[in-house]
Amino acid sequence: MFVRRIAVIGTGYVGLTTGACLASLGHRVVCADVDEAKVRRLTAGEVDILEPGLAELVAEGIASGRLSFVLGASSAVTDAEVVFLCVPTPMGVGGIADLSAVESVVDECRDLLPAGCVIVNKSTVPVGTSVRTSELLNRSDVAVVSNPEFLREGTAVSDFLNPDRIVVGCDQQDAAERVAALYARLGAPTVLTDAASAEMVKYAANCFLAMKLSYVNAVAELCERLGANISDVTEGMGYDRRIGQAFLTPGPGWGGSCLPKDTHAMLQVADAADFEFRLLRATIDTNERQRQRMVEKVRMAVTGKRGGSLSHVRLGLLGLTFKAGTDDLRDSPALAVATLLHQAGAELVGYDPALSDGHDVGKVSLSDDPYVAAKDVDALVVLTEWPEFRTLDWARLASVVRKPVVVDLRNLLDPDVVRRAGFTVSALGRSH
Repeated sequence: MFVRRIAVIGTGYVGLTTGACLASLGHRVVCADVDEAKVRRLTAGEVDILEPGLAELVAEGIASGRLSFVLGASSAVTDAEVVFLCVPTPMGVGGIADLSAVESVVDECRDLLPAGCVIVNKSTVPVGTSVRTSELLNRSDVAVVSNPEFLREGTAVSDFLNPDRIVVGCDQQDAAERVAALYARLGAPTVLTDAASAEMVKYAANCFLAMKLSYVNAVAELCERLGANISDVTEGMGYDRRIGQAFLTPGPGWGGSCLPKDTHAMLQVADAADFEFRLLRATIDTNERQRQRMVEKVRMAVTGKRGGSLSHVRLGLLGLTFKAGTDDLRDSPALAVATLLHQAGAELVGYDPALSDGHDVGKVSLSDDPYVAAKDVDALVVLTEWPEFRTLDWARLASVVRKPVVVDLRNLLDPDVVRRAGFTVSALGRSH
């Protein structure tokens, strides 16, 4: 295989995973960041991100000499053959993606890029960003390629090294093939297309997943009203190969660093194209309503009334991160529901295996012990699907709560086990 000199700009979830994994494939990678303290920590092999396997890959890359870290993009690109842009593209005003970080890097590096270099947009960016990047570069000797990432937090390393597909888009075939060749050892199906189509793939995929989650949450509510069991319903659906098992678990709504910003960005793209994307708008509206419905579930479980008062009710929250396996709180549906519960007057104490006192969890009093978090509460509310919660000593929990009530908003627990410990259980998509 050809070993390439690669620069990766940005060392967040996407950038650090991309850099470490490309180094593990044999390439020589320099990762750049604007945070001087972070660069020092990474150079010493210290990884702040909770991501299984990532710290080990970083250590291996440093030890092999194939992976290094520098301060500032300009220090990384001068002899690079391929430059990956892995900078944040957060939701901006009106929901459109904020491309200021991308534009800043392009401006900084424009005159430093070697002739024949390829710029790769790895960050999730709206359709047309490759064209915009080329215009900002104003370098006919530097190609711009779209190569969207499909990394899930908590499984990012595995997702990179065992991808479902590699998508590479560029209007210059040779540049697209050069980027695709970086992944040759992975043996994954590769889609070579134009830049606009590659950019659309990422948004279309994430919006579809959001739609699937909103759909199953709506079906779960209907199951409660009709006396059906959502677990049996989704099992029956999932065996249909056209549907599949993934993303069929109801919960407190979807969130995280990708789906909220990508769905809103897609709406903005559609509006700009004079297309009313009603299905996607309904997906977002359903998700917002789901969070309010979770508060209603808690009200009903604690007070016996859908509109019962939660004033001065003490709730123990199990899980606050947006998903299990990560310490990421960005757009966490658990925190969104917690905020609504606080606004309703509830007193909140929470426990999450990945969080400590240094994390900002709003109005939730954070405990490092689930049994302490459960002391004298009127209900325990499962908000994140950490598997550790299944193996808690539920009899012990029953002995310290004020009222033995569990509201399982992830359908995580075995209701029979929890009931035998003395709790009443309220879950999603079940009438009992």
